Amino acid sequence: MKKTLAIALVLIIALATTLSGCTQNDANSDLPKIGIIQYVEHPSLDTIRENIIVQLEEEGYVDGETATIVYKNGQGDTNNLKTIAQSLESEKCDIIIAIATPAAQATAKIKDTPIIFSAVTDPVSAGLVKSMDNPGGNITGTSDAVSASKIMELAKRMVPNVKSVGALYSSAEVNSLSVINDLKDYAGENNLKVIEKQIMNTSELQQAAQSFDGKVDIVFSPIDNNVASAISAAVKVFNETDIPYFVSADSMVKDGGLATYGISYVELGQKTGKMTAEVLRGADPATMPVQVMSEVKIYINKNTAEAIGLEISEEILAEATDLAE
Repeated sequence: MKKTLAIALVLIIALATTLSGCTQNDANSDLPKIGIIQYVEHPSLDTIRENIIVQLEEEGYVDGETATIVYKNGQGDTNNLKTIAQSLESEKCDIIIAIATPAAQATAKIKDTPIIFSAVTDPVSAGLVKSMDNPGGNITGTSDAVSASKIMELAKRMVPNVKSVGALYSSAEVNSLSVINDLKDYAGENNLKVIEKQIMNTSELQQAAQSFDGKVDIVFSPIDNNVASAISAAVKVFNETDIPYFVSADSMVKDGGLATYGISYVELGQKTGKMTAEVLRGADPATMPVQVMSEVKIYINKNTAEAIGLEISEEILAEATDLAE
């Protein structure tokens, strides 16, 4: 009798647990599902993702409570990105956030799910939207467009008599090509010589950086994922060779680049999170203009300036935000 009661009790507990689990799973299935696909993990893109999630929480979408967030990292591999995009579509995400141009391009074939991209410098050239003001499809988002011309003007203020600039970037990234074209236009109008060095992957970065020694006055990199992923290797070389290294993102300055005139990636993530929330509430991506960050600031790294023996003027120091740690 006791054995029979014990077995019955176990069965009741098991059934209750199962029902509880089903209820919880059913409840979670009713939550909006937000997929995040990121090209690769490095400080710039990680900052965007972290602040997207923070902003979503402020908008009322808290992972595990009022929303389900599925995050997947492509590890810098376009084949991975395609597989991830397909998996997020099959998981019936209510919206997908794509961080960086390759990630956004991997989602471009998805037509029934809203896509919000972030850190796409030129979404028109990348084939993601018809125009910045009227995207026209299920995709919109935020651009991290920077002006190479303005960064070069800053460079001239910090390093007088610049006559040559090294361009260090990845030829495979649409983002980089558009910014380098801006650099070349500026150079042509201001009698600057541009020496290009393209890389295919992060393993080539150190050698590419070394190739500029004795050949250029400064080096410039756009917002390039291959460069940003291994920027410490380039910074080490440029600090040893006393070459001022101008970059295109505040996070790249924080990681050792000398300076930039650019946007805040914290704010870029926040803006992306806000757009995501708007679409979840019913806004149509087709009519939501791509957001370009309007607030641009000077960011410097005093530690890097000290390492290469460069004195930054009081005028620039008064305008700039120092990101040295």
